Amino acid sequence: MTLLALDVGNTRLKWALYDVPRVGGRLLAHGAQFLENIEKLADGDWSALPAPTWVLGCVVAGDAVKRRVVEQMELWDVAPQWVVSSAAEAGVTNGYDHPARLGSDRWVAMIGARQRLLRQGPQRPCVVVMVGTAVTVEAIDAEGRFLGGIILPGHGIMLRALESGTAGLHVPTGEVRDFPTNTSDALTSGGTFAISGAVQRMVDNLQRHCGETPAVFMTGGAGWKMAPSMSTPCELVDSLIFDGLLEIAHQRLT
Repeated sequence: MTLLALDVGNTRLKWALYDVPRVGGRLLAHGAQFLENIEKLADGDWSALPAPTWVLGCVVAGDAVKRRVVEQMELWDVAPQWVVSSAAEAGVTNGYDHPARLGSDRWVAMIGARQRLLRQGPQRPCVVVMVGTAVTVEAIDAEGRFLGGIILPGHGIMLRALESGTAGLHVPTGEVRDFPTNTSDALTSGGTFAISGAVQRMVDNLQRHCGETPAVFMTGGAGWKMAPSMSTPCELVDSLIFDGLLEIAHQRLT
């Protein structure tokens, strides 16, 4: 039973085809497409794929984008299932005031992180960081309870906000420096330090709440840029949302 996992974000659609719907399944094919090019999937990336048995995805881009994705899957005659955040699933309990209002990508990434953590050893708290168009930082205690999380602008949004609101800041992206001495480096370092500082604050909050140091998992398209600048050790996992989708699929089938 093959599974096509879909992660439809604010900028790109990422997909991965697995030979079985569970964590550890063999990756048969994968790819990504910008949202403006979704209509190219059926005749392009997906044209040579065998028809998947099951399609499971999470989408944050809205219903219009979801409909466009569904239209591309007509070549297989398979109806996708979409994850909606719930009160509890796959070992994680949702502490949001209104669980269904939690972004499905955040929910799925937490499930992926929780399962990865349990495979590594004993239960412990963890922080889950997604770095993309926006940045989310989630806190999960040792028993798998999602305590809450924060959302802040991603690097690109921060820079565009400064450029639109401040004269004279139309400069190329710079480097991350401890002590920036030009505007380009100051902008890049400022955004990086803001994200790193927000993550460190959540790590401190969770450690104080649980009484032990949490694990930190980072994912998202810009995760590789942020990881070297983190002030706390973190594990960079590109496939965290796919891991979560695989775990959800496995639980729903058993």
